[in-house]
Amino acid sequence: MMKTSFSTLACPDWNLREIVQAAATYGYDGVELRVVSRELDLWTLSEFQPSALAGTRNVIQDLGLVVASMGSSACFHSSDPLERQRNFDSALRMAELAAGLGAPSIRVFGDRIQPGNTRGQTAGWIADSLNRLAEKLKPSGLEVWLETHGDFAAVNDVDEVLAQLEGENTGIIWDPANAWEQSGELPLISAQMKPHIRHVHLKDMKRDSQGSSHYVATGEGDFPFQTMFASLAEIGFDGFVSFEWENLWHPELAGPEVALPHFIEWWKNREAS
Repeated sequence: MMKTSFSTLACPDWNLREIVQAAATYGYDGVELRVVSRELDLWTLSEFQPSALAGTRNVIQDLGLVVASMGSSACFHSSDPLERQRNFDSALRMAELAAGLGAPSIRVFGDRIQPGNTRGQTAGWIADSLNRLAEKLKPSGLEVWLETHGDFAAVNDVDEVLAQLEGENTGIIWDPANAWEQSGELPLISAQMKPHIRHVHLKDMKRDSQGSSHYVATGEGDFPFQTMFASLAEIGFDGFVSFEWENLWHPELAGPEVALPHFIEWWKNREAS
């Protein structure tokens, strides 16, 4: 059975206790930690210091929750090896938190083809960084999950990276709305993707008369959820479906006290139908 979490992008102003208490109250199974108290570099916060991690983990677990994933900001699209290394080091810092909190993974990005570079070159840099990171994290038991995002959101482009991966502890966070928004690509899972899908981001969007898309409450938009869920059923997916409501980047969106319980209600109704 699939489980539910939400990205804390939905509640950027909340502290950790507010986040986990809301998750428990609304009926989520876990949380995907991306931002806490408006801070993306979570290792700077007191509750994520090495001496505090065990206590923070207990706070989360005592409410019957788990950390579904830790969302780093690391991107591996740069042609500059030093820039990729800086992002690599940032991912390692997030991995220390993930291990301490009992999370299964860290999320990283591919992300954008930089001016003067080709898609093939960029895919190679991304894959190389993922392979290095996966090898580094192997002793900890953590996995590295690449989000389908940016210029590597569409299935064919994701496949190009996946074909170059070497470690068993690499996977993807499938965010099919990213590709659907960019090109109308239906949420179908390729043969290359099937063994790699670990986690799913879910959001609904609506197209306007000019063809642009914008966030709407789950179930009120145009995203083809039936196709997505049928694709997940075909591979027997039973991981986390994580609600992504990007209030941090789009402050005009409804607040978390509206969006988060609405998603759970929609989810329950979907399961009942």
